[in-house]
Order: sequence, then structure tokens, then C-alpha cells
Amino acid sequence: METHPTASAPEAPESAPSPRLAVLVSFTGDGGVENMVTNLLRGFVAAHVPVDLILLKARGGHLDRIPPQVNVIRLDVSTSLLALPAVVRYLQRQRPAAMLVAKDRASRIALLARRIAGVETRLVLRMGMHLSGSLAGKSWLQRSARYLPVRWLYPWADAIITVAPAVADDLATIARLPRDRFEVIANPTISPALYRQADETSGHPWLDATNADPIPVIVAAGRLRPQKDFATLIKAFARVRERRVVRLIILGEGTERAHLEQLARDLGVERDIDLPGFLDNAYAFMRGAAAFALSSRFEGAPNVLVEAMALGTPVVATDCPSGPRTILDGGRHGPLVPVADPEALAAGIVQALDHPIPGDQLRHAVSDYTIAASTQRYLQVLGIEPRKTREP
Repeated sequence: METHPTASAPEAPESAPSPRLAVLVSFTGDGGVENMVTNLLRGFVAAHVPVDLILLKARGGHLDRIPPQVNVIRLDVSTSLLALPAVVRYLQRQRPAAMLVAKDRASRIALLARRIAGVETRLVLRMGMHLSGSLAGKSWLQRSARYLPVRWLYPWADAIITVAPAVADDLATIARLPRDRFEVIANPTISPALYRQADETSGHPWLDATNADPIPVIVAAGRLRPQKDFATLIKAFARVRERRVVRLIILGEGTERAHLEQLARDLGVERDIDLPGFLDNAYAFMRGAAAFALSSRFEGAPNVLVEAMALGTPVVATDCPSGPRTILDGGRHGPLVPVADPEALAAGIVQALDHPIPGDQLRHAVSDYTIAASTQRYLQVLGIEPRKTREP
């Protein structure tokens, strides 16, 4: 078990939990969960709550964003189950007041570990994914392998936080739990740092051009994986490109890069599409975009959609389960289009370009998604009183 800083937290008396908060998660890349967790950590530090971050895995660019005040414990296990003994030992030795767990597999480990450790640590799970949506098209056996642990173990949790009402409804049905066992809290997405970074130059010639009539750029962001369905976005872009001069930048990295690049070549739009990979500052791209596009097949509450709206950038999104409909208020704040429909997505992009929603309306629509507001709600559910708060 590798820790940073090297000085571990002192052992607490057996009679009472430590005032520390533990956060258990697996950092497996540069996705939304990792971004959400690092933002929450900043909020906890701003509230002067001592935090231990237990990482089942530690990969991705967001590791560099972890606040230095957080005590990082890296387990670096190949599979989550192998972390069970270490998590049991941590709970028995440190006895934190509460533990927040993000991601399903980490949640199972935490629930089992607390039962084995026999401690009174308050255990709160956080689910950001619409589980049944993520398993659409899977076999009965594959769905059962995910559903049964939820039904067996999730009732042991003290509370379950979800990022959207539809996620809570879905999980309540799967787990066969009363809906009042769930808390819906907006993701801690918006911070002062977002606006500071957005004011920087992107470094991309398509966005930083100073000519009087720049070519409009559509921006998208996310892992290059089937869930994000960037293939449909590229097909939609090709349709828009037939009608007007426009460009597309997709930020992110993943296993579908070669497929997406080949698709752009097949459609003859490779000169107008750029995939620069994962970047530390996506916000300058979002602010400079003529529109932001989300083409996902399923989501929980997509942070990138909130970030783009916070910057006043017009958006278009698929009406996937479950976050976009809530964030866009049924389409009032931007076009909602069917999933995996290139023609509909192309029409939505054209609508966002030709009839953009005012920036002030978009910023107001996501005003609940600040780090400070979200952190306060998380601490309430965790049962932890902040010592002092400041802007994260």
C-alpha cells in the first residue's frame, strides 16, 4: 500500500471514529468520474475536512489535479476484489467518520469491507451511471452479473447519491430499494478555475485565428469509446459539412481512435476534423466553440455538457438515459436528438449554430452545479460538519 504524503494518519481510539473522511475510487483514465472526484476533493479541502483518498487503480491525467492536502493511498490492484483485505485493514486502523465510494465495483468492495471490519463508519455510495442504460443490448447473463450484486449489497449502504432523478429511479428499481433511500445531488462541475482556464488561449489554430470571418468549430469531449458514440457525431458532421464550411474537434483519448480516424477519411472530412487527444485545458476549446455536441448512447449527468453551458456555449445533445434531458430541461436550453441518429444530430447542430440559446440562459440553467454547492450537499449526506469553508 503506497501512500502520499508518506506520513499516514494517526490511529484513532477504538471507541470512536476519526473525524476523517475516506474516499474510495478507481482512477482508470481521464473520464467524468475522475474529474468529479477531484473537484469534490477540492471542495472537501476548502471546507477543511481531512481526507484520505484510497485509489484502487491510479491512471490518468486527473491524478495531477488531486489537492496536495489530500492523503493519497494507492493500492494499484489489478482487479477490485484484490483490494478487499487492504480496505478492511484501513477501516479497522483509521476508523474514518464516513466513506464516500464512487463507481459500482468500488462500492461492492466498500460494502463488504465494512461488514468484515465491523466498524461504524458511515458508508455513502455515489452512482453516476444509468445502469440499465449502460447494459442495454447485453445478454441476460451479463445484466444479471451487474444487477445481482446491487440487489445483494446496496441495501447495506447508509445512503446512495445519484447525479440525476432518472439514475435514482433506475437504481431503485434494480436494487429493489425505496426511492427515499436515494439523494440526488448535482455534480461538482463548475469552479472559478473553469473560468480562468477558459480565458486562456487554446493553442489550436482553428480557434485562435484572428481573421475577421473565422470558420465555426464544433467541439466534443470524452473518452474515445463506444459509449460516447463519436462515430455518429462524425457522420452527422459530414452531413453538416455538405451544407456549410465548419470544423470539428473531438477532445479525448481511447480505443476507438483508429476507427474514428478511418471513418473521417471514408467520409472525406478528415481535413476538417481534429482529434488532439486528452488536454489539460478543454475549457478554452469549449469557450471558443460555435457549439458543443454530446453524442452519447448513455450517461449519468455529463459534466462536459454542464461545463460548456457554464461558459455560455450553445449545446446539442442526444436524449440518452439520463442526464441530458434533465440538464437541458427537456430541450429548452438546447436541442435534444435521438440516440445514434446522424441526420437528427446534424439537424440539431445546425439549429445550435443558426439559433443559439443566449449565454446568460445557459449559465443560469447550470447554476446548481458549482463545487461549493455540491460539496455542501455531499457533506450533509455524509454526516460531516465542515470546519470552515472557502471558495475551492
